[in-house]
Amino acid sequence: MKSSLHKVLHPIAGRPMLLHLLAETEALSPERRVVVVGSGREQVEKAVAGKGVDIAVQAEQLGTGHAVAQAKEALHGFAGDVLILYGDVPLVRSETMKAMLDRLNRPDEPRAVVLGFRPDDAGAYGRIIADGQGVIAKMVEYKDADAEERAVTLCNSGLMAVHAAELFVLLDKIGNENAAGEYYLPDIVMLDGAPSAVIETDAIEVAGVNSRIELAALEAAWQERRREEAMREGVTLIAPETVFFSYDTQIARDVTVEPNVVFGPGVIVEEGAIIHAFSHLEGATVRGGADIGPYARLRPGADIGEGARVGNFVEIKKSTLAKGAKANHLSYIGDASVGAGANIGAGTITCNYDGFGKYKTEIGAGAFIGSNSALVAPVKIGDGAIVGAGSTVTADVSADALVLIRPPQVEKPGWAQRFRAKMQASKDAKK
Repeated sequence: MKSSLHKVLHPIAGRPMLLHLLAETEALSPERRVVVVGSGREQVEKAVAGKGVDIAVQAEQLGTGHAVAQAKEALHGFAGDVLILYGDVPLVRSETMKAMLDRLNRPDEPRAVVLGFRPDDAGAYGRIIADGQGVIAKMVEYKDADAEERAVTLCNSGLMAVHAAELFVLLDKIGNENAAGEYYLPDIVMLDGAPSAVIETDAIEVAGVNSRIELAALEAAWQERRREEAMREGVTLIAPETVFFSYDTQIARDVTVEPNVVFGPGVIVEEGAIIHAFSHLEGATVRGGADIGPYARLRPGADIGEGARVGNFVEIKKSTLAKGAKANHLSYIGDASVGAGANIGAGTITCNYDGFGKYKTEIGAGAFIGSNSALVAPVKIGDGAIVGAGSTVTADVSADALVLIRPPQVEKPGWAQRFRAKMQASKDAKK
């Protein structure tokens, strides 16, 4: 990855790859979860802290079989099934994990279940030779395969399900007499002639990440899957390929999303809302029927009420707009509450920061804030009050009052003409 960030912590859809996997395992209600770490362990330990995960350390990288063996102590006394996953293979679904465990516990009792796939280009993947029932006859790494074996299209993803009672006994039996001098996890499948099975999934689900290029490819795959899911659930995406979701985006039916919209983490969009083009939302809630953008930015803590309107080049941060409130143009609203039906004029800003602390602005229901006004927090604008355009408000305004804070207009007839003549004469004199 050419990065100081641990590979498995690089994000897809705003969440580290490893945490994608851990989230999917939650659907299985696992009794224990163990993460095997090597170099960069401090970063991984910090990322999984508080998530009910045990850590096992692989001090030397001697192959996949050696890595799994490091979990022996953490799984001491465990008598269930073990599912072996890879932190850089992040798109495996819980349904696939469950299918592996179900196959492991069928009456024919395979020793292990391997997850296989058929890529467009089998390349250097390990091969699986199996019969029509999915019973494995042989598994071989590409480096150790002959020409006939390399011609097989069924490949080994490396993901596996094994009974805990057998796993570490089998791992103790494998050797490293191979081209890489490593202990291969797949070697346990062929020990003692006991039958193992393979089930198949699509190639993208078991795609791994070893470069920024592959990371981008999986981001694209994740986004495509999420867009299709949203549209199946009743969301209109005008140009789906230009909309980007986060791992936790919640978007209801009958929402319309125009082109080039980005959803960061923590966004909820309720039924019937419209998100116009080129808007960016993060940590925000958009209530039913609200109208956002184009070119709007909703930052964490923004809560846009039912039927409210946030227009072009408006930024909202840690603020609520109540039902029917409007901020249509060129405004910044931070650390504020805006009452129902209030109207925020173009160029209005809430001055919420004095260089040391943040302060709140409260704008009452039905209030009207004229264009290019600055509301210096902490300040309260009463219900129905009107703030004249160009005002800088530093004190509370009573309900239904009008406040005007601007110098009187002064007009000097003919002044501009005299000024231009004077300046032209000065310019001419310098020639």
